[in-house]
Amino acid sequence: MSNFEFYTPTHVYFGRDTQRQVGDLVRAQGCKKVLVHFGGQSARRSGLLDQIEASLDAAGVAHVQLGGVVPNPHLSLVYQGIDLCKKEGVDFILAVGGGSVIDSAKAIGYGLCMDGDVWDLYDHTRKAEGCTPIGVVLTIAASGSEGSPDSIITNEKTLEKNGAEADCLRPCFSVLDPALTESLPAYQTACGITDIMAHTFERYFTNTPDVEVTDRMLEGVLLAMLHEGRRVMDDPHNYEARANIMWAGMVCHNDIMGVGRQQDWNSHHLEHVLSAKYDCAHGAGLAVVMPAWMEYVCGHDVMRFARFAVNVFGCEMDFAHPERTAQAGIRRLRDFFRTLGMPATLEEVGGRAEDIPAMVAHRCEKPNGFPFGGFVKIQEVDMEAVLRRCAN
Repeated sequence: MSNFEFYTPTHVYFGRDTQRQVGDLVRAQGCKKVLVHFGGQSARRSGLLDQIEASLDAAGVAHVQLGGVVPNPHLSLVYQGIDLCKKEGVDFILAVGGGSVIDSAKAIGYGLCMDGDVWDLYDHTRKAEGCTPIGVVLTIAASGSEGSPDSIITNEKTLEKNGAEADCLRPCFSVLDPALTESLPAYQTACGITDIMAHTFERYFTNTPDVEVTDRMLEGVLLAMLHEGRRVMDDPHNYEARANIMWAGMVCHNDIMGVGRQQDWNSHHLEHVLSAKYDCAHGAGLAVVMPAWMEYVCGHDVMRFARFAVNVFGCEMDFAHPERTAQAGIRRLRDFFRTLGMPATLEEVGGRAEDIPAMVAHRCEKPNGFPFGGFVKIQEVDMEAVLRRCAN
C-alpha cells in the first residue's frame, strides 16, 4: 500500500425528509445570499424546490435561482451563473439535483474566486485559487460529486469534456434523501448504477500490490450494486434498495476506497470523448466503454480480472486458463448492464464507427492528450482499438 492523505470535510445528512432542514444548514454557513442551482422543471413539479425555498425563507436566508442545467453540463450556463452571482452578491451555492447540477455549481463557485476564464481550470492551464462554498440536495445517485473534489464540464463550442479537481470543491454538506430518487425514470436509475460501478472499477484495477482492505471494500460495493440494482429495477419504490445505491455513490467517489493505491480512469477518459461528441448519458457511455476496455487490457494482469470474475460474479476459477475466467467475468458484466437496459455498442449511444479516427485526432490536439490512464497507459492506437471494439 502506498502512502496517502485522506480528507473529507463534507457533512452528510442522510434519510427521509432531510431536505427540510436545508435552510438551517445554509444559515449555519454564515452566508448572506444563496444561489439555488438546479436542472429542469422536475424539481419544481415534484415540490422539492418549494420545500427548499420554504426552508430557506424560514431560516431568513435570501436566495436567487438559476435552473437549466443539462446532462454533460455546459460551460455557457456556468458563465451565466458566475455573472448572476456577482450581480446578486451570492456567497453560497446550493446545488439541487444530480452530478451535472453539482458539477455546474462547483464550476460557478470556482469562477467566483478567480479573475479570468474559469475554463482555464478545466483546460489545466491554471490552478484553483479557491471555491465559493457549496451545499448539495441530491436527487440522483450516480456521480458521487456530492462528496468528491471533482467537477466535469462540457465546453459545447469545442466539444471538449474536461474535469477539474481540488479539495476546495468538496461540498460543505450534502443532504441525501433516497426517496427523492424514486421518481426517476428507470433509464436514469440504471445510468446511475453504471456510473457508481465505473467509479469502483477505476479504483479496483490497479498495479499497486497488497491493498486487500480496499480490494474487499470495492468488491463489496460491486456485489451490492448487482443485488440492489436488480431490486430497484424490479421495484422503483424500494426505499432500502435506493438507500444502499445512494450511499454507494457517496463512498465509491469520496475516495475512501481509493486511498493507498494507483487508480486508472481510462474508461472515464474514453467515455468523455463519446458524451462530448454525442451528448449521450454518461452512464450509458460507460456501459459501452468499460467492457470493451476490459477485454482490450485484460492480458496486462489477467489474475486481477479473474479475481473480479470469481469474487464479484461467482465465476468458477480455471487455474489452467485464467484468461477464460477473466473473459467470463467481463461477459457477465456486459450481460448485467443489459438487464438494466444499458447500451452495449457505440451505435446505441448515437455513435458511428467512421467518427473514431476524428475522435482520436481530437484527443491528440489536447495538451497531454496521450498517454492517459494508470492501470495501462493508453496511446492513440489503443484508444482507436478500444473504440473499434465498442462499434462491434
